[in-house]
Amino acid sequence: MMTKEIEKRIPDLGGTENLGSHALVHVKYFSPWTGYTWYATEYDPIDEMFFGFVNGDSAEYGYFSLDDLTSVDIMEGVPVVERDKHWNWKTTIGEVVSKIEAGDAP
Repeated sequence: MMTKEIEKRIPDLGGTENLGSHALVHVKYFSPWTGYTWYATEYDPIDEMFFGFVNGDSAEYGYFSLDDLTSVDIMEGVPVVERDKHWNWKTTIGEVVSKIEAGDAP
């Protein structure tokens, strides 16, 4: 779910605070079972916590943990959440939010 490559390039928590909507979304997670999507702009590798945007029952900025994303399965060995392996990590959080608001979630 988290690769060394992503971990190496994603800013630490608070690292994009001054970038606002220009912060890059370094990794996208999604659940085909629940319809939730998580877009991470920052990460703390020690606590395995992300900051980013979550699109689910509501759409909002917030924190989420890698453990929460990986600990739930629907059947033994079938993950609920997957990493989008084709995500363009040069997409900004502003672009993501605009598309979600327009009903065209990336």
